[in-house]
Order: sequence, then structure tokens, then C-alpha cells
Amino acid sequence: MNTLDNKITVPVPVQGTPEATGQLDDLLALMARLRVDCPWDKKQSNHSLIPYAIEEAYELGEAVQSDDDEDIKGELGDVLLQVVFHCQMYAEQGRFDMSDVITTLQEKLIRRHPHVFEAENLKDDAAVKVRWDEIKAEEQHAREARGKPKRRLDNTKVGSALMQAQDVQKQASKLGFDWEGIAGAVDKLDEEIAELKSELTDKSKEAAKYDISKANIREVEKELGDCMFALVNVARKLNLDAETATLTCVHKFKSRFGYIEAQLDAAGKRLEDSDITEMDALWEAAKQHERSS
Repeated sequence: MNTLDNKITVPVPVQGTPEATGQLDDLLALMARLRVDCPWDKKQSNHSLIPYAIEEAYELGEAVQSDDDEDIKGELGDVLLQVVFHCQMYAEQGRFDMSDVITTLQEKLIRRHPHVFEAENLKDDAAVKVRWDEIKAEEQHAREARGKPKRRLDNTKVGSALMQAQDVQKQASKLGFDWEGIAGAVDKLDEEIAELKSELTDKSKEAAKYDISKANIREVEKELGDCMFALVNVARKLNLDAETATLTCVHKFKSRFGYIEAQLDAAGKRLEDSDITEMDALWEAAKQHERSS
């Protein structure tokens, strides 16, 4: 490996045809080689990789849902690739390397688990979560001392819209901005759905009907967002994770649709040759198949 003056190590590209050894150093050397000899890898930047990191995280979630070991190993590897790729480029820039990332992670895990590595005695997982949040708050104060002030709701999760919505609601709740029970959240959901329906309704007709051609699509988008935000709030009040619930639904939908496709294939038909009536009947059959399996 090449070591810069500030002790940052840039991996040396592997020579010849490499072998899969399962060793981190060999993986770093392979990534360094790709940055030299692969036109696509060579042109990437830390910013250009952002969408891929997000996509790989979602694909890992899907693989875990499928519970297929080979898929899970592959997707975990793809997530690791993003870490290795970013570290390679930051090392090339002389900013930090993989060792720095691992050290930072180790320090964080040790710092956030005083009940494991120090004398603190936390009786259950709820107490551990409270202490975890306290330590994160201390870390935020340290960041602010370095000149990075934040508003109260800025320190929320970065992720999908569902993840961000649930976390910002959770943080607002800690500050007292919340309903006491679930009834208020459900009523708000009903209110937002009614407003969405109103935006989709052609009010110029005597018998009002949904008519997207007459709707203001920007207002519809806002009302749809309000509905989704309100639904996430219901999930939070039920102590459910909105992201996991949605991914479970997506996985279920794909599984049921796969059943439809398989049944049509067994009958010598294509999806394109079927109609909604036949597919809906097979959808109900897929649901019955789930219950019996």
C-alpha cells in the first residue's frame, strides 16, 4: 500500500488476474485496480455513487425479506462495495482511508455501549435505547461546538421518505408535538384522504366524480404527500416501522403477481393475453395459497 504524508494509506492495485480470497486487504487492492483500469469505475465520484448506495441498501432489504442466503450474501457484498469504493476515492483525495472509517466505527460502538464496556448497568433494551439517544445528543453538542449548529428536527434519519417521515414525527413527539393516543392520528389520516378526494373530484359536474384531467396535479401531489405522512404517523403510533411494513407489502405483491404469472404459464397463456377479471380471480387464489402454505 502507498502511504501519504498524513498517514492515509492508498491501496496498491492488484496485479494480474486476482483470486477471491475473502480478505479485506485483497478486496481493497482489487478496488484500486478497478479505479485504474475500468473506464466506468475510473469516472465515478463520491457524489455520483450516492444513488447506487441508496439502491443497494434497498436491494439488501429485499433480499432479507426473501430469506435466500445466496441473494443476501450478494446484496451484503454490494453494500460493502459501496463502502470500499468510497474509501478508495477518499484515500485518493488524501482525506481518509478504510482504516480511519473502521476506527471511527469502533470508537462510536464503544462510546455508545457504556453498559457493555463500562460500569453502567442498564436493565433492558428500553434503557439501552434511552442511553443511546443521550450519547447521540452529546455527540451533536460536540458537532455544534465545531461550528455545525442544527435546528431541533435537523438531526433526523437520512433515508427514504418513509424513514424520514417517521423519524421526524418521532422527534417532534419528544418535543411534545403529538397526539396522546392513536385516535388523533387516524382522524388526521381520514381528514387528509378526504382532502385528496376533493382535489380529484370534478366539482363542475352535478354528480361529482373523480376526474384527474380536471385536477391540479401539483395540489394532488401535496395532498397525496399529506396522506402518506399521516399514514406513517399511524404506523408510528402503533410502534410499527412504516418502511418495513411497505417493503413487506411490496414483497407480498410481487409474490402474488408471480403466482398469477405461474398459473397463466401453466395454462399456456401469457400475462398480455389475460384480462383483469382473470388476473383478479388468480390474485384471490394466490391469497388462499398463502393462507394454506
